[in-house]
Amino acid sequence: MTEHDQDHKRGIRAAALLSAGGVLAGSAVVGLLPSVAQASSHREAPLIAAEPALDNTDVYAFTSPEDANTVTLIANWAPFSEPNGGPNFYPWATGVAHDINIDNDGDAVADVVYRWEFSTQDARGTGTFLYNNGPVTSLGDANLLFRQTYDLTVSVGGAPFAPVLDDAPVAPSFTGPKGMPDYAALRTEAIKPLPGGGKSLAAQADDPFFLDLRVFDLLYGADLSETGQDTLAGYNVNTLALQVPKNALAIAGDAANNPVVGIWSTTSRPSMTTRNADGSVTSSGSLQQVSRLGAPLVNEVVVPTGLKDAFNAISPDQDAAAAGGAVVDRVLNPEVPALIEAIYGIKAPATPRYDIFEVFLTGVVTNAEFDVDGNPSTPNPIEADLNSQVLNAAAVPADFQPSEMLRLNMSVPVTASPNRLGVVGGDLQGFPNGRRLGDDVLDISLLALEGVYDVNNIPADRAAAGVAALAGGDGVNQNGPGFGNSFPYIGLPNTTAVNGGSPVGDGNPQPVPPAAGPASTGTAGVNGYPVGGVETGEGGLDEALIPALSGSAALVLIGAGAGSLIRGRLQRRTVTSTPEV
Repeated sequence: MTEHDQDHKRGIRAAALLSAGGVLAGSAVVGLLPSVAQASSHREAPLIAAEPALDNTDVYAFTSPEDANTVTLIANWAPFSEPNGGPNFYPWATGVAHDINIDNDGDAVADVVYRWEFSTQDARGTGTFLYNNGPVTSLGDANLLFRQTYDLTVSVGGAPFAPVLDDAPVAPSFTGPKGMPDYAALRTEAIKPLPGGGKSLAAQADDPFFLDLRVFDLLYGADLSETGQDTLAGYNVNTLALQVPKNALAIAGDAANNPVVGIWSTTSRPSMTTRNADGSVTSSGSLQQVSRLGAPLVNEVVVPTGLKDAFNAISPDQDAAAAGGAVVDRVLNPEVPALIEAIYGIKAPATPRYDIFEVFLTGVVTNAEFDVDGNPSTPNPIEADLNSQVLNAAAVPADFQPSEMLRLNMSVPVTASPNRLGVVGGDLQGFPNGRRLGDDVLDISLLALEGVYDVNNIPADRAAAGVAALAGGDGVNQNGPGFGNSFPYIGLPNTTAVNGGSPVGDGNPQPVPPAAGPASTGTAGVNGYPVGGVETGEGGLDEALIPALSGSAALVLIGAGAGSLIRGRLQRRTVTSTPEV
């Protein structure tokens, strides 16, 4: 690699990114396929499925819309938490490290680690089974019998963990509107400021992810008859939300010149656990990682079942080596496109897949040379400088390690009118450049698997009239309750039973849909979609137009309009203001 090439990578070049924007956005014409995935990381691997409290489900990372000098990181645990799961509901696991990890130089080793460790104060004893024995109006209310607190610490550059917050309160599980008449107030009370700027929250929330999970019945019934039901509607998760200054994550504290970071969450527990006859638990030994989540879908539909538990146990710097490099190999040779071809007849892109190698393992960058299986000149078919750590001025390209994580370019300005398809839809702030709460990552990720980013490798038949029937994707384009417009953005937890019940013996209970909130307008409001989310239904193509477009002609036509939009959107490297919502 020449010195000129290194200099090219070490600066974020808006011109290169913008010129590629037409290609990326133009490829939106192939946004016609069904989502194929599990619920992100909900019960994705055999071992962690048995311990839901330790199972981290989704990671989100985006510039805070109301404070462009900060980044919000959100990580969720405890998938499929049914609201009426008393009497114990959904406590955070104790004696366990819940981490959000940041790699800012691209060597796949965490440079900044935020760690939450929880403690429990249970006053129920032998006197009652109740979580709360009366209405709870504050976190200090005597009626709240089960409480948790956490210590938040941070490690920078591999140094020992230093305290950030001690004994910060956890917002409890939502037991219902009678016992907790104003859960929003309880959650607000649990938001704690951080020294040096930022905020932290540990609470229960509506699961922000959305999809139809009936993919396992031959990919939505083999004829797309099984789509349109949000499988996660009504379920809750345990959420950690952290807002920190961008400089706290960047190399040398300089986000202006080093704006790209990689993020993933992990859960680690002591290697030895003993469950005693009196109900107590004792633990010993070093911490062992048991769950991991960065970008959605990689462990779910790229990594084979026999490696899923191993993937949960390794750090990103081992992705190219573990089990003979199976993680990298499966990204280069994914299974899903072959399944789509077998069932729907849509030809799979040719392998090896260096386009999704960029999306999932390196970040999108122009002309980079990455070492894969001893090959120092791995091609990079996506001609754009978007979100690879090699773009940081202080990064050393020779130290870069292809690895799975969610990558975010913190210098990309907040989008005033977000598109649910992110970069594919012409919105450079969206997934895979970070992940906002409203990004439709299921549709986006499948588009990536089907070759949307490699414009030179898209067969014409993938945009032909025969594909038009698939234009609705999985039929789930948004989270029903929506999101807030300020930290922590996530929705309040559900309290209505997911299973609405049925007469005894019916054997076919019908789910109860979540209560409908106000229509999304993109403006401020309890259920409006903020720039941290997306407006309802935005970012698709008119299905009536699809049959008239085919192959490269469609890409050129759509790319022309989207490219001009992008050229006016990203004019400078550093964000200095936030557009009005």
